[in-house]
Formats: sequence, structure tokens, C-alpha cells
Amino acid sequence: MPPNDAPSAILLVDDDPQITRSLGQWLELSDFIVQVASSADEAEAIMESGKPIDVVLSDVRMPGRDGLDLLRALRQRDTGLPVVMLSGHADVPMAVEALKAGAFDFLTKPADPERVVTVLRNAAAQSRLRRRVAALEARLSETDTLENRLIGHSPAMAAVREQVAALASLPIDVILVGETGTGKEVVAEALHAASGRPGRFVAVNCAAIPADIFESELFGHESGAFTGAREKRVGKLEYASGGTLLLDEIESMPLAAQGKILRVLQERTIERLGSNRAIPVDLRVIAATKTDLRAAAASSQFRLDLYYRLAGVELHLPPLRERRDDIPLLFQVFASRMAERAGRKAPQADELLHVALRDNDWPGNVRELRRAAERFALGLDPGVGTREPVLTPPAGREGGLAEQVARFEAEVIREALHKAGGSIAVVVEALGIPRRTLNEKMQRHGIRRDENAGD
Repeated sequence: MPPNDAPSAILLVDDDPQITRSLGQWLELSDFIVQVASSADEAEAIMESGKPIDVVLSDVRMPGRDGLDLLRALRQRDTGLPVVMLSGHADVPMAVEALKAGAFDFLTKPADPERVVTVLRNAAAQSRLRRRVAALEARLSETDTLENRLIGHSPAMAAVREQVAALASLPIDVILVGETGTGKEVVAEALHAASGRPGRFVAVNCAAIPADIFESELFGHESGAFTGAREKRVGKLEYASGGTLLLDEIESMPLAAQGKILRVLQERTIERLGSNRAIPVDLRVIAATKTDLRAAAASSQFRLDLYYRLAGVELHLPPLRERRDDIPLLFQVFASRMAERAGRKAPQADELLHVALRDNDWPGNVRELRRAAERFALGLDPGVGTREPVLTPPAGREGGLAEQVARFEAEVIREALHKAGGSIAVVVEALGIPRRTLNEKMQRHGIRRDENAGD
């Protein structure tokens, strides 16, 4: 796979050598790598040769097999390959047919060069994201690496991976600091996986355990230690011996329990409730918090000595708004995983949705993004507002074909949704298009199902 900043590869298909020469030169000047084919058969031969192609830009009317036939063949071969159609005829029905067959966009000759470049760049970005997700999923099924666990190409995530790699094998406790949903447990699991420790990874959510059973949960108890203790129970600390213990939301740990945990960290032994026998434990402790523990200690809400005992190293996790370039990749990975669990084909987010995803503040961070991606994979509204598409008609053509087709397509979908009372299943059947295609087009046109339901 080419690096992210490598030029995108375009397959230009047209039987007019003047068009391929002039348009090809313009695309090369715009930093594309251009392959040229003069027919549908030649284009398919290039695709079958295995040459990397990000986007196909094809004329519609060609001798022999036309561009629409090529479009259908390419989409059958690879449904994720963006195909942009180019025609010298302002034919709305033809454009609608191409879009229904899965064309990424439909442009008219003489095409505005800047418009062509914009469309191809958007299509290439989507194509490369799809391939990156596929490659990442393939690696996930084969190997367990930090890059596969801690997904993202942003400098912020690269720094987190470097820190995890450096800390993993060191016999030192760690505090993970980050907002809700930034993936603190995922990072803790990555630290454990890379540590080589043979024992278990055990996560304890300190906020979810009632105060009256906190000690029993962590330290365990002997039979008869208290009313209802009919059998001996091994606590989380003993269960995690030999491995890693995550104390999540440690700021919620009762103060009385904090003193006992401090002693465990100092002595590396525990005593079950109802017993005087010290049991040695070999623990690597990771604490996770969304608050400033030193500030909590200053207000007597957390023990300062426990903070200093835990804070061998403090690792800060970036919120999603500080790693916006990772958002489309994360979204597509989460959507693909949900689609696989549901037995569905993973949908592909279009450029409008990518823009909306990057623009969103994501107060719930990765956890919130995951839920949006899972809804999207199931054909539901991801809950991220998309901008109305800005269609720039070719120079000198007010209300050109692209704008007419977009208005026509959006109106058809809105009318079908209105008649169907907002039922996506009914609209899919009425329009004769796959659910994924309908979802992509609704995202592109900024159409929301609940706004088009019948009265």
C-alpha cells in the first residue's frame, strides 16, 4: 500500500486521444499518477494486471462496450472502487442510471478541470481509506501488535504507541490519564500484552463496586468471614497475580480501601478477609483516571501517598478532537467490525460524512465514535449531521447536469421516504437499490430519515 502522501493513481478511460492527452496532462500536473485506456476491455485488462488504481475516470460513450457497461463490471469486481463517469451529453436519465449503478459521481464535458480534480481527490481519499481498513483488519486477524491495538496514524497516537512500547516490559506501575472514552482500558490491555507477563489482565472498575463489598471483591475472603460468606473466594488482586491489574476510575475508590491498596503496593502481599495468612502477589498495577489525582488529594478526596506510589509513570491519552485525522479510519474499522458481527457487508462512508465526523466535537471520544460507526454499519442514522453538498456546476453553465442530477436524485429519495413513512426497507425495495447505496446517498445529500416520514 502506498504511503498516505503518495500520489493517487487514476485510470483514465476514453477513446478520444485528445481528451486523454489534455486531461491526463492536467491530472499529472495536479499530482496524480495517470494510467490511460482507450476502451472498456483495455481498462479491465489494466485492472486485472494488478496495477494499483485508486479511482477510475471513464467516458460514457465509447465504441464497443460503453462506460456504463465498464462501470457495472468494475463494481462487480470491486464494489469499493470509486468510478467517476464523464459524458459529453447532458443526459439526466443517463446520469441517474450511472449513479444507481454505483458511480461515485457524474461529470459533463467540457469538464471544469478544478471540479474534476476535487472529485477525484475525494474519491481517492475514500478508496485509500477503504484499503487501509482492509489491510488493518487483515493484520488484526494474523498478529497482535501495538499498531493493531492502538489504531491511528496521527502524531498523538504515534507518541502513545512509543510510550507504551518503552514502558511495557519495565517493572513499574503506570497511571493512565484521559477523558471518558479515550481508550484507557485498551491502552492498559496493550501494555499488558506487550509486557510478556504470563498472568491474566484483570480490570476492576472502582466506580462500579459498592463500598460495602469493595474489600471482599479485591482481597477475597475465607469461608465464614462474614454473614453470607459460605465459600472461600479469591479476590481480584490474587486472581491477577503474575499478570496486570487495572484499577479503572481509581478516583472513585473509597478512602478506607485506598489505605489497604497502598499497603499491597508496598508489601506485594494480601490477606483475605477472615484470614491472617499473608499471600504474596506479583502484580503490575495500572491505574486509570479522568481526573487530576493531585488536585483530588489536595481536596482530601484521594490519598496523596497512594498517588505517589502509583505514579511511577503518568501517561496522558489524547481526546479524539486532538487526533481528528484518525477519525475516518477508526470509524470505518468500527463499522467493519460491527458489519462482520451482524453478517452484513460493511458500508463505506462518503466524503460528506468524513467531513462531518472530523467536525464533530466527540465529547464521548472513541467510545462515542464507536457507537456512531456501529449504527452506520447497521443501516441506522449515525447521529452525525452532514453538511449540504456544495455542487459547483461547470464554468459558464448555471445549473449544469451535476446540479440537476443531484437535485433530482435527492428529491426522488425524499419523496420515496415520505411515501414509505420513513421506512428504509420500503424505500430500498421501491427504488431497487442496495440499502448501503441508499444510506450513502442520503449521507451525500444530507437527508435524514426522520425529516421525511409521512404525516
